Amino acid sequence: MELSILLLLTLLMGLLVLLFRGHPKAHGHLPPGPRPLPFLGNLLQMNRKGLLKSVLQVRKKYGDVFTLYLGPRPVVMLCGTDTIREALVDQAEAFSGRGRIASIDAVFQGQSFNSASAEHWKVLRRFTLATMRDFGMGKRSVEERIQEEAQCLVEELRKSQGGLVDPLFFFRPATANIICSIVFGKRFDYKDQQFLRLMDLIYQTFALMSSFSSLVFELYSSILKHFPGTHREIYKNFQEILTFIGHSVEKHQETLDPSAPRDFIDAYLLRMEKDKSDPHTEFHHRNLVLTSLSLFIAGTETTSTTLHYGFLFLLKYPHVTERVHKEIEQVIGSHRQPSLDDRNKMPYTEAVIYEIQRFADLSPMGVPRTVTKDTHFRGFIIPKNTDIYAVLTTALHDPCHFEKPDTFNPDHFLDAKGALKRSEAFMPFSIGKRICLGEGIARVELFLFFTTILQNFSISGTVAPQGIDLTPQEVGLGKVPPTYEVRFLPRNVK
Repeated sequence: MELSILLLLTLLMGLLVLLFRGHPKAHGHLPPGPRPLPFLGNLLQMNRKGLLKSVLQVRKKYGDVFTLYLGPRPVVMLCGTDTIREALVDQAEAFSGRGRIASIDAVFQGQSFNSASAEHWKVLRRFTLATMRDFGMGKRSVEERIQEEAQCLVEELRKSQGGLVDPLFFFRPATANIICSIVFGKRFDYKDQQFLRLMDLIYQTFALMSSFSSLVFELYSSILKHFPGTHREIYKNFQEILTFIGHSVEKHQETLDPSAPRDFIDAYLLRMEKDKSDPHTEFHHRNLVLTSLSLFIAGTETTSTTLHYGFLFLLKYPHVTERVHKEIEQVIGSHRQPSLDDRNKMPYTEAVIYEIQRFADLSPMGVPRTVTKDTHFRGFIIPKNTDIYAVLTTALHDPCHFEKPDTFNPDHFLDAKGALKRSEAFMPFSIGKRICLGEGIARVELFLFFTTILQNFSISGTVAPQGIDLTPQEVGLGKVPPTYEVRFLPRNVK
């Protein structure tokens, strides 16, 4: 009811504006698109099933580059593998600005490496990459961390004794512990109540950000921010996570040994001390907390959701699961842990993981960007600071690169000889200067968690494969997969 009232108020205000204003003025020489109304933009032409459906519908008429007005602001949509690569790779600098996500803007306010622009972002990103490399690939390599956590995950799954479980309750803490060990210098027990609360907050927030309510807020945030709504729930969730991170930073400050930094927070505190006399430094307490928040959330949600969707696909396509089991038996066996060295010998398993990422399509619209200057692109002039959406789903489902793009088929990533085949259209982490910071760690996690679980367990569900519904619960900036239960049945007892 609340949302309906807000929508009605928004429409009435838009009609009032329409009475007193003409059509929107031209904004540079933007790509064509459906004609907008003042204030309302293209709202009345939008598909009721959401922004993504609207974008794909408009693409049929206007091609791979077009403009949609999300409320009063123009947004340039980039569709298709070639278009996205031409923008984000060939003109990487121009398309490297970070766009605003209205539902989390009150939290970040343009700060942290994940949302900052220009030089602010570059400084923070360089430091974060270098530090992640030091603590993710240092004395205890990221591979060793993940192998250790994978064994903890196996032990937790064994405790289920083949009973029905929601796999997300296991995948979330397992993936979160990897980033926690790098950022906070520790892992958490799977039954730790504070840890579980944080996992639940992250999941809730991801679901809220992908909801229809958040889409409406994205269009009219300047007005709706004054009213109750999902944006306030998102803000409240983030504040609780930030409080936890703040306490962790305080403990690090109390126990910091400058000669032996333990993790990302320690490294950041040392940099803060080094730059304390610089009034323009990016290394201050607020950026430390917000950057840690970005790493914590990004390192938890995407990988766990990919695994969650992946095992649902395996339940639906048991012949795929059977081939992965055979390859694991042939290459790894049952008496040693999977390692990264196994990847090159397991093309089918790698192809399955790639296909899970492609078909899950967890960020169909990509993360919004802006152009950092007036940009010439395909005969148009996109003015500086214009919002850009690289619609990644149009690459991941590009029929020019995938024979049956709407079908789950690992053969999309295998050549005629069964060797792993790369594809320019495969960009689940995006591409260019704003590619996901944790891509490298995520790829290692997916391979090691995936193979370790299937080395130790067979899986079965409650529904016959043909009856399994893959339809996501929500599709917005992200996808929320359906809930399901699965049995993990032990295969080998070591």
